Amino acid sequence: MDFEKIEKKDKKYIAPTYNRFALAIESGEGATVTDASGRKYVDFTSGIGVNIFGINDEAWKEAVTEQLGKVQHACNLYYTQPQTELAEQLCKKSGAKKVFFGNSGAEANECAIKAARKYSALKYGDNKRYEIVTLTDSFHGRTLATLAATGQDAFHKYFGPFPAGFSYAKPDFESLKSKITEKTCAVMLELIQGESGVHVLDKSFVRQTIEFCRANDILVIIDEVQTGNGRTGYMYSYQAYGIMPDIVTTAKGLGGGLPIGACLLFEKAAAVFSCGDHGTTFGGNPAICAGALNVVKRLTEELFLEVRAKGEYLRTFISKMKGVEAVTGMGLMLGVAVRSEKSARKLAEECLEKGLMILTAHDRLRLLPPLNITKAEMNEGLEILNGVLENAEK
Repeated sequence: MDFEKIEKKDKKYIAPTYNRFALAIESGEGATVTDASGRKYVDFTSGIGVNIFGINDEAWKEAVTEQLGKVQHACNLYYTQPQTELAEQLCKKSGAKKVFFGNSGAEANECAIKAARKYSALKYGDNKRYEIVTLTDSFHGRTLATLAATGQDAFHKYFGPFPAGFSYAKPDFESLKSKITEKTCAVMLELIQGESGVHVLDKSFVRQTIEFCRANDILVIIDEVQTGNGRTGYMYSYQAYGIMPDIVTTAKGLGGGLPIGACLLFEKAAAVFSCGDHGTTFGGNPAICAGALNVVKRLTEELFLEVRAKGEYLRTFISKMKGVEAVTGMGLMLGVAVRSEKSARKLAEECLEKGLMILTAHDRLRLLPPLNITKAEMNEGLEILNGVLENAEK
């Protein structure tokens, strides 16, 4: 089916919640995508950080299809080997004690919110400490609770009233401390704020926050939905900060292309949940867990070093391009601020026309390529980006 027919059906039958680019993806290999007409593109998006080892990854496909040949779904009233093995691997690689599996990053964050509130309810009494402080420009999901946790007014329009108990601090310790009250049970942070422009939190601010929370029995939730699973050159970005959280959420790249979310509970929160406190029909699906297990086993220190090196390679070349004012981020999660009369969206569209898939985050370009992107693919993408930016400066 050609692009025009696909686009027409999409507009007729699918709710218009996405500002789609003019590309219908047909197939691909690694960081190379093929459209419905057979044209190829370099992929600097990996499905917004999901296709962590690119498209059509053989090892991942084999793990998923082997499990599909056994059982495709088992409800969580029974045990399955892929789910338990995946939980074991995640605990070993993170230091967590327990894991809850859901289907998305938003679900993982919902679980974290419930865990933090129950921790304080058990210790201090129900409804005594339930408030959670997040940061301005944060993004934690699109359910009502995770929208309430998101510190961006643009996401709040039309959908109120929201669940109570959330406040937003600037990424500054004094601002954060001013938001904490006797009712605060947790602080929730993205160490790199991806959706608002790939802003990296200052390490001293993060460490001050951790120390303050420890001293006041306030749980620390780190949202690693986008930053986790090797994206930053570490298993989780908090490891680059030298801190230990109480709860970590992750999703996106964990599933290798299929939907999964995980809420990792560390020492303080490990024993919070009991039967009936939380649940999901599809979370921990055996086929998806088999694929995720394959992904996690391949997330090694050797790979993390490669991710950091690739990120530095991209950063070095992009920072020298015409009109580039800043390159932010860590590993293969990069944001590019460009001095241009054209919007980031317009620049991304021009890149696509020339054969490069690239994302935006507010007024910046955003790169989330597969972790195994080749040097040849990077160079091809950089050449296209450079050509677009040559004509973009004010």
